[in-house]
Amino acid sequence: MGQKINPLGLRLGTNQDHYSIWFSQPKAYSESLQEDQKIRSFIKNYIQKTSISPSGVAGIARIFIYKRVDLIEVRICMGFPKLLIENRPQGLEELQRTLQKELNCGNQKLNIVITKIEKPYSNPNILAEFIAGQLKNRVSVRQAMKKAIELAEDADTKGIQVQIAGRLNGQDIARVQWIREGRVPRQTIRATFDYCSYPVRTIYGVLGIKIWIFVDETK
Repeated sequence: MGQKINPLGLRLGTNQDHYSIWFSQPKAYSESLQEDQKIRSFIKNYIQKTSISPSGVAGIARIFIYKRVDLIEVRICMGFPKLLIENRPQGLEELQRTLQKELNCGNQKLNIVITKIEKPYSNPNILAEFIAGQLKNRVSVRQAMKKAIELAEDADTKGIQVQIAGRLNGQDIARVQWIREGRVPRQTIRATFDYCSYPVRTIYGVLGIKIWIFVDETK
């Protein structure tokens, strides 16, 4: 059995960076880490409740958090930011206000910025949400993976691998299915990857979706 490792953690410090950037004393480190998790969970739940697309994709690609002494800056990378703005004209201001009350920041100011991704389906989190919506609608696993790969290829990705594990299509024994298209050099440290691990609840149980997208390779 090979030793599995997160491809983003493997490349930290070489060609990829953290999603949270801040400094903390050792005694306060766990509190800051829990605060980051609370921010991400609150934003995801808020956007899923207020702005869902017809395909069931909320469109959150990544949430970056930058902390300073007097400021917490949250940058939300979204594939479909119009869903949040059109459904509620004051949606961003309301999100910022309610999140600041939830965190009880004190002297720290909270600033939320939304950035748009030009090609949403080149991001693994958005693709995983799409696959999860298909599986909940009882689309076959193979068909959902092939459709996701077609969307990724239309977004000009260099390579993609999709893997789904669990009781696929309601079978009694859990198993793993995967599809790969293009070049996916997961053992090359120089290669930059986008990766996500996404659980989805179905009537047959929890399925695990993993997606690797090859972005580029430094020389």
